[in-house]
Amino acid sequence: MPKNSSSFTFLIENTIAFVKQELHNAEGGHDWFHVQRVYKNALLISENENVNKTIVALGALLHDIADSKFHNGDESIGPKKAAAFLQTQELSQDTITQVVKIIEHVSFKGGNTLKTFHSKELEVIQDADRLDAIGAIGIARTFNYGGFKNRAIYDPSVKPKLEMTPKEYKASDAPTINHFYEKLLLLKDKMNTPWGKKIAQERHVFMEKFLEQFYQEWDGKK
Repeated sequence: MPKNSSSFTFLIENTIAFVKQELHNAEGGHDWFHVQRVYKNALLISENENVNKTIVALGALLHDIADSKFHNGDESIGPKKAAAFLQTQELSQDTITQVVKIIEHVSFKGGNTLKTFHSKELEVIQDADRLDAIGAIGIARTFNYGGFKNRAIYDPSVKPKLEMTPKEYKASDAPTINHFYEKLLLLKDKMNTPWGKKIAQERHVFMEKFLEQFYQEWDGKK
């Protein structure tokens, strides 16, 4: 862990530069600006939590360094890239290990995976990442990714699957609206921290209103 504020600042600047370089030309919902929002949310949430701020900062900045969605489903690339970068910084092996474990466990993966790693830092980063998946920005990111994958916006004949294995979730090519039911609307009840739960509730209501308006327009009622 950095010994003073100047070394911490230098570490964060190095990490930001690395992330920006790695995510250059990334898909709009998983680019540097997504990471920046998660980083800011994580710092905000951590103000009310007893956590290691260095691990929170590094975990938030590196959590999507190589999202498996863009690497043929390979979940090992992100942790390996993060570990290789962190080894070049003046950090303890314990710090590196904790950050890498956070990267390995932060994602949703269908919401049905057994938790094998726990830490307050993971909970903070997970909440920050999930907050960026809901509300107005969450809606924008969802449709941006759907367009990126050339998916249908909505198909009434394709029903959402609420119980999927991580493998099924990863392989899904369902219409974008289904993603609301398969992930976004589930996140409110999966938040870890009081602050995360409060903000998630507000953003959840926004998504419900959006869907209500969407179906009215789809059916030609408004």
